[in-house]
This record gives sequence, structure tokens and C-alpha cells, in this order.
Amino acid sequence: MNTDFERFIHFSKRLLPVIPSLIVAGNGNSQEIKKLPNIVIIMADDHASHAISAYGSTINSTPNIDRLAKEGVMFTNAFCTNSISAPSRAVILTGKYSHINGVLDHGSNHRFNGQQETFPKMLKTAGYNTAIIGKWHLVSDPTGFDYWNILPDQGEYFNPDMIENGITIKHKGYVTDIITDKALQWLSNRDTTKPFCLMVHHKAVHANWEADDKYKGLYMNSKIPEPKTFNDDFIGRTKEPANHQLFVGPSQWQLHYQYRFGEMPVQGSFQEKKEWMYQCYMKDYLECVASLDDNVGRLLSYLDQNILFNNTIVIYTSDQGFFLGEHGLYDKRFMYEQSIRMPLIIRYPPEIKPGSVSVRMVLNLDFAPTFLDYAGINSPVSMQGASFRMIARGLENLKWRTSMYYHFYEYAFGIGPHEGIRTERYKLIHFLYGDNDWELYDLLNDPEEMYNIYNDPNTVKIKKKLNSEMEDLKKRYEVNK
Repeated sequence: MNTDFERFIHFSKRLLPVIPSLIVAGNGNSQEIKKLPNIVIIMADDHASHAISAYGSTINSTPNIDRLAKEGVMFTNAFCTNSISAPSRAVILTGKYSHINGVLDHGSNHRFNGQQETFPKMLKTAGYNTAIIGKWHLVSDPTGFDYWNILPDQGEYFNPDMIENGITIKHKGYVTDIITDKALQWLSNRDTTKPFCLMVHHKAVHANWEADDKYKGLYMNSKIPEPKTFNDDFIGRTKEPANHQLFVGPSQWQLHYQYRFGEMPVQGSFQEKKEWMYQCYMKDYLECVASLDDNVGRLLSYLDQNILFNNTIVIYTSDQGFFLGEHGLYDKRFMYEQSIRMPLIIRYPPEIKPGSVSVRMVLNLDFAPTFLDYAGINSPVSMQGASFRMIARGLENLKWRTSMYYHFYEYAFGIGPHEGIRTERYKLIHFLYGDNDWELYDLLNDPEEMYNIYNDPNTVKIKKKLNSEMEDLKKRYEVNK
């Protein structure tokens, strides 16, 4: 572990005092009163960064999300520490790893303990008006919010129920539009004497992928290109990734499409079914992304029209990444790149240079300390992440992490617990189920993660170094304590 980075975290957590909602800055004999920034956090569900045109997608266009990238900073190495929805959301709220915040999976360890410290609670205490609208997915009721209006569990794409401060109300329409409608209503009726933190959490683009009427058939006449690794045969890999139910093909149809078609419309070979399913899946997924992007635009337009552009931090992210056919997969969970990599774009004109790109390794663990930093609040020592505010400002020479620890706890769809370490060049994965196998990838020479070099005799030194560094990270983050 980089000791300079540890010192940086220790110092940064004590650098800023907790201050009220106004900062008084002295300037000679005069004083300038500066309002603290508003914070808008737009979070999608399962939105892969490679389905955003700003990140290089050539299969779809996302002009409104791209606008944020043009006006802010885009992080190309943002990762989650446990690639599944509820755990990632708990990490974002608390700035703590799953084993510390208590939300490990979607099973028995799914309920969030709302009594623990979260960044919305700290913002509220400091004078912020706080709200969350949309997907919550943490079983317990939200705490730390002046207003909450959430989907029960996963929610529905059409005519969803929403729970508004404890009261369930059915709404007519498409969920992505409805969540934005509610967000705009809250903004219009908020207490304008206070800074605000608004979390707009969309259901999209989670399965089952149901597009609104506006975008149904958007890709009807298109053939979505298959990724290079679509027909990965997993030769040379361990058994664990190959023995699960999340391959594109008939198994996906049974999980996500049988309700629609009754029986698979395509007959023929497994490969023909797989290719047909990929087209069906990707077109549905991308149609949902199109509505999501539209509604990002609606929210940005409100900020423009109400003169909130300059003093509002806007964040766009997702709870994790998603496989779009890479290795023949869909869904997330595994520690491969498409699953753990999150989109992360931040716009804040007073500090962030338009069109910036950062390659630094930031984690969902860092979100809470960063939001608190923007509000002038010192994050508690119990938070395990660090603020990347200075990195967003362009200070790329800042001492920062060069590795991350990942741990997936759930057993579902044939996938079980595994842990690992990702550095700037290597990734070591330890599967804690099945045959207790290991995989090692050289991301510089094998960015597609096609060649497991764990058993290569030339990797003895790097394996020893990675194992040692992973143990250091586990000790620091109190894993298995």
C-alpha cells in the first residue's frame, strides 16, 4: 500500500473544519459571502460506461450525458468495490466497504442500517436541504433526507408505485420520466434559503429492459456489432466464470425474456440463438439508455433556466458497470473490467476545467468524502475513502492510490464470492468458491482479460507482490477482522 496515500487520507480528513452553510472569506478590509454549492447526483442502474458516447461508444449516442463531460471532468478509471446494486449504494452513502456498512449482497444481508453515519445526514446537519427520488433498493426507509420518494425494491418501468415519505402512491407513465418529474417538482418547491443535495436515482437501465413508447424500435433497422470477445471460449481460465447462468443466449431468455415471448422465436443452433438474443438484449438496453439521456437533459435544462449552472455540482454515475456481451456475458458481479468500471462525470464550473479527463483510480468508496469536501465538511475518520476533489480540479500529480481491493459476497446465478486486487497494470482474482481458483491478468498487454497468466512461471514475483499488497489493503480496510 502506498504510505504517502495513507498520509494524504489522514491529513485530508483533518484539513477542513465542519462549517455552516455559508463560508466567510476575508479579503483585506472586505468580506465576501460565498454560498456553498448545491449537489445533484444522477445515478443510473447498470449503465455501462461503454454505452455512453463520451466514453467512446459507437453503438449509441448520449448527447446530454456527453454535455456534462464537455463541461466537466470525466473519470476513466472509476470502480466499484462490490459490483451489485444494494451493496454499491450502501458504499456510496457511507464511504465504507460492504463488510463495514453491513450490506453485503441481495440476500439476507440486504437491509441497510439507517442509524449509521451517511453523507446525506452530515449535509442535512450542516444546513443542506436533502432529498432522494427514485431507486433506493436498501429495504429500510431512507434516513437523513428532508424528502424521499422511492421505488419499492426494483420498481416497475411502467405505472410504478412510489413510496413518498412512507406513503405508497401509484403513478401513471414511464418510470424514468416520472422520477425526473418528481425531481423537478422538488427543486421548484424547495427551501431556496438553503443549499441542496438532490439524489436522482433511476431504475434504468436495469432488467427487464422495457423502453418507453418514444424509443421502442429505435434500433429496429440496426445490427448492433458484437464485441470482440463475444465468442470467448474461456480456454485457459478457471472453471468459475464459465459455470454460471449469465451468458447471452437461451439462459438469458429464460431469465429476462420468457415473460415477453412465451417461447424463443428463433430456432436453430445455439450460436444462432445467442446472436439473436444479443440483438434483442442490446436494442432493449440502448432504448432505455436513450430515455435516460433525455431525462438528464431535462434536469440540466432546469438548472440552466433557474440560474443554478455555476453553483451546482452535477454528478453522473451508475451503481456499477455492466457486461454488454463481452466474454459472451451480460449482468455484472464478476471482477472483470466491464463489471467494476463505473461511469463518473462531474461538472462544477468554478473549479473544474471543461472537457477534462482523469485517469486516476477512484472508487465508489470515495464518493461520500468528496461530496462532504465540496460542502466544506470534514469526513469522519470512520469513512474509508478519500476526497478526489483536487483530482477533479486537475491536480494529477497529487499522491493517490495505485491499487484497489474488491470483494463480492453473493452466491447467485452460479456465481459465488471472490476477492481481488487491481493495480494500474495487473489484476489478481481469487475465487472463494468452487475450486478456490486464481486468475491473473496483465491489463497493459491484455486489456480484454483473455489470457489468465496465473500459472505462468514468469509471474511468480508479481503474484507475490500482488498477494502482499492485497493483504495490506485487507488489513487497512479491516477485512475479516
